[in-house]
Amino acid sequence: MKDITKHYTNGEVTIVWKPNVCIHSEVCFHGLPAVFNPNQKPWIQADAATTEQIVAQVKQCPSGALTYFMNADVAAEGGVEPNITAESIVEPTPNGPLLVYGNIVVRDANGKETHKNKVTAFCRCGASSNKPYCDGTHTKIKFSDKS
Repeated sequence: MKDITKHYTNGEVTIVWKPNVCIHSEVCFHGLPAVFNPNQKPWIQADAATTEQIVAQVKQCPSGALTYFMNADVAAEGGVEPNITAESIVEPTPNGPLLVYGNIVVRDANGKETHKNKVTAFCRCGASSNKPYCDGTHTKIKFSDKS
């Protein structure tokens, strides 16, 4: 699967969207529908809210598919996007994926390594079509921790 990353900016903050990481929790468009609207193209309208509103909403993304950076910070660093340098934290979400926060390396059966940072959502239900990553299928099949 191709690793796609898209950027949307209002000039002050840039929203970074990684569709392959998205678990379709719908937190973004329920929380800030003026910016995140899956019924329009492009689906992210960075000019439709304040920078503070955007930052607050992006921080709510459970999968890390949405992240942000302040454009002034990137300019000061010579155009390099920030990376998380913190330790890794593993957290199961209720009836959903296993979230791993921090910098990790995922090695597939063939030995190919993929470097991940920020938040990575791993499938716990076994039904994802993008294993080992979550694709949101747990919602469709009504996966439960109690099963």
